Amino acid sequence: MNPAVPRYLVPFHPKRVSHHFVDVLVVGGGIAGLRATMALDPRLTALVVTKDKLQESNSQYAQGGIAGVLGADDRFEDHVEDTLVAGAGLCDRQVVEMVVREAPQHIRQLIEWGTSFDTADGELLLGREGGHSHNRIVHALGDATGQEIMRAMIARARDALRAQFWQNTFTIDLLTNDGSCCGALVWNERHGKTFVWAKQTILATGGVGQVYRETTNPLVATGDGHAAAYRAGAELADMEFMQFHPTVLYIAGSSRSLISEAVRGEGAILVDAAGRRFMPDYDPRAELAPRDVVSQAIADRMTKTHHPCVYLDLSHLDAKTVVKRFPGIAQRCREFGLDIAVDRIPVRPGAHYMIGGVKVDLDGRTSLRGLLAAGEVTSSGLHGANRLASNSLLEGLVYGARAGEAASAEALAMPDAYRIVPLENPPIPPAAEHLDLQDIRNSLKSLVWRAVGVRRNGPDLREAASTIDRWQRYVLHQQFNDPAGWELQNMLTVARLMIGAALRREESRGVHLRSDFPEQNDVRWKVRCSDRREHAATER
Repeated sequence: MNPAVPRYLVPFHPKRVSHHFVDVLVVGGGIAGLRATMALDPRLTALVVTKDKLQESNSQYAQGGIAGVLGADDRFEDHVEDTLVAGAGLCDRQVVEMVVREAPQHIRQLIEWGTSFDTADGELLLGREGGHSHNRIVHALGDATGQEIMRAMIARARDALRAQFWQNTFTIDLLTNDGSCCGALVWNERHGKTFVWAKQTILATGGVGQVYRETTNPLVATGDGHAAAYRAGAELADMEFMQFHPTVLYIAGSSRSLISEAVRGEGAILVDAAGRRFMPDYDPRAELAPRDVVSQAIADRMTKTHHPCVYLDLSHLDAKTVVKRFPGIAQRCREFGLDIAVDRIPVRPGAHYMIGGVKVDLDGRTSLRGLLAAGEVTSSGLHGANRLASNSLLEGLVYGARAGEAASAEALAMPDAYRIVPLENPPIPPAAEHLDLQDIRNSLKSLVWRAVGVRRNGPDLREAASTIDRWQRYVLHQQFNDPAGWELQNMLTVARLMIGAALRREESRGVHLRSDFPEQNDVRWKVRCSDRREHAATER
């Protein structure tokens, strides 16, 4: 393992920590974690651990919707092809075929569970987003799809499942023994540290957007699952691929709010500071080009105009329809004195979705025995080098179900006798000097935004790597006693992995734009890069 990354973050001794035993441990309560829990065999005991309250996840804040072949004029082959094209040559076709073909049944299942998707004349209202050749996006409450799906899933989980839920509980590390995962070390204010021993563990901890200064992700998205899996020895892949959402509300001094891709799907156009529409200059699909194309075009336009943002213009659309279709966005913009039906909305790209993560197979199994994973914490091969819009909630559903089913089969085949592994991590002397964790965190977020943003280059990446290596030397080898310290350690670990992967990939592909290697190089780089402990590799 990289000597800069300790195996465990905190000291512990099995005689001084309480123990809890379950058949299956699910870490994360977003769409992937809940769907995995719903797929577990009822004969098994299960525990769902969430870092914050159950409603706080990237899934909750998803605006756009779920993609699926539901229209009479649409075909599986079209959805597959759209996904492959967006993925810029790095998608795993077998994975894409599986997810696309299973999509409709999962959407119908959500409806059976009480999800109220938007309809017109009794039929599902299907929208279109960037990169899609057909209208195939189902959405709810106009622009609050994730909120409605999570409401229905949480209600079903509480009514129908016998799983325990530990909310406001931080998962510090995965526990391993002889190359297998055997649970996790968790912490909450009430009980302190607890060993949760499990036959099977499902990781569904979401993304890493908080390593960036500009992000649509909630505060909980600090890459804890990515970092814990790396420390435990699991293989990670595609860590250079962070997707930037092109249109994030830009109001200086405020938190960044997503302006859904569906806004462009309804006909909104992008204009620069001079009021000139520019997307047709960059791609024949204009505003409906894939996210990497639109984000890079906006970044280029901002540079050329010396302006901090561009603008979404909906003034040519029917005002009543606009406000009815996007009530949440309309309300958010009103808070800043903007009428979306009349005023241009200032937007710029922001870190949105982490494509890279723990490498999984078709059933969510990782390289570490006893550990499965689903959702944004994974690299499944579905998204390649650029995720197609509205394929993320879909991936969480499909892989959550598959991981839950696979974990059930494994756990049922294992004996019921639980064995406490004599794991111990000794304490180390505390640092003599107090660290300002918030200052380091803010500096890290700014550094990552500059070096691993929409555009990257070798000199900036190398300088960022050197800086983070210095920070790691005095941050990672401390043992903190609360989430603020653990989050910072996880963010430093994940940021360094992302920078290392971005340095290795000397080409531009999908969301990864190297200004010093501007061309896509299929001869050398039509490969997926992976990280595992102290070595990096490529899979051809």
